[in-house]
Amino acid sequence: MAAQFIVQADGGSRGNPGPAGYGAVVLDARTGEILAEAAEYIGRATNNVAEYKGLIAGLRAAQNLDPDARILVEMDSKLVVEQMSGRWKIKHPDMQPLAAEARGIAPRGKVEYKWIPREKNKEADRLANEAMDAGKQGRQWEPKARPAAPVAAPAQDEPLPAAPAPRAGWAGPADLGTPTTLVLLRHGETPLTPLKRFSGSTGSDPGLSEKGVWQAERAADSLAARGTVQAVVSSPMLRTRQTAEAVARRLGLEVRIEEGLRELDFGAWEGLTYAEVMERHPEDLNAWLGSAKAKPTGSSESLTGLALRVGQARDKILARYPGKTVLVVSHVSPIKTLVRLALGAPPDAVHRMELSAASVCAVQYYSDGNASLRLLNDTSHLR
Repeated sequence: MAAQFIVQADGGSRGNPGPAGYGAVVLDARTGEILAEAAEYIGRATNNVAEYKGLIAGLRAAQNLDPDARILVEMDSKLVVEQMSGRWKIKHPDMQPLAAEARGIAPRGKVEYKWIPREKNKEADRLANEAMDAGKQGRQWEPKARPAAPVAAPAQDEPLPAAPAPRAGWAGPADLGTPTTLVLLRHGETPLTPLKRFSGSTGSDPGLSEKGVWQAERAADSLAARGTVQAVVSSPMLRTRQTAEAVARRLGLEVRIEEGLRELDFGAWEGLTYAEVMERHPEDLNAWLGSAKAKPTGSSESLTGLALRVGQARDKILARYPGKTVLVVSHVSPIKTLVRLALGAPPDAVHRMELSAASVCAVQYYSDGNASLRLLNDTSHLR
């Protein structure tokens, strides 16, 4: 049976137009459990624009969780509900492209819209206000940790979030304008890399080794020779920042930090080899390999959560650099996830890819939401 989600979304503006933000939650329709949250401060905008952006964020989060799910959208905006249901015309030019974007996210026939009173939309309203509060403080909204839900017994076919499948009748890249290209560069070696030790976002945060610095410089030379990179975005971890800065210096660009690109939190596995984890935490390791919802021992994050976080980071980059070539410097798990989402590959694909230190992948994203993998684990610049 296909998954059934409820998306509750809201947006607000303190001034209308004024400082604005949105919030959205994805709920399991059967249990009411919150599966995903999204919020963002969007600068100066109207209430209606913020509400549409909240709808878009909620639909994307639901699609990342399961592209085949049926979705009930609940909002306290009568305008958005009636317009998206097709009962009211969309006359305002600011709303027309947003409505079109929302319609293009989920397959037609799998989304329904329902008006609810504001008191029943408290979670989305809370997130929208948190986003606006963050904007007032000069920062973006960041998710707060929620108590982890009990993890069910792992199932081998439990799905990771997947990218939307290509729509029927897609005419191909030639009809869609210039795609946005993300060149995905894994950081160079650290002292832990040749030992194949888990190194995530909560460990020792090692810097590059001498070999890692050399690899970063070779990557910089190669990318400079290609001459196509127009922006550099990096995970906040030390090893990725050092790699990104080596390339950015060579290209005469600045490095922009994106928190969503950080490595997975490996919890108690940090610094251990695979064999050591298997010896100390065999049940947790087997559960993690078999279920996207399972977490490493003591970790706050599953692969499902990682896919949602990385998908949101990807969407921010695509929105900021439309039609450009962007170097994204990140880690094994986020890069594998971006590749998997681009391909719409099965859940175990993340465990079936090899990504060498300082390797390069490339994905192109088109205006209709489709993606094309152009390069995977290229290390030719290191030879």
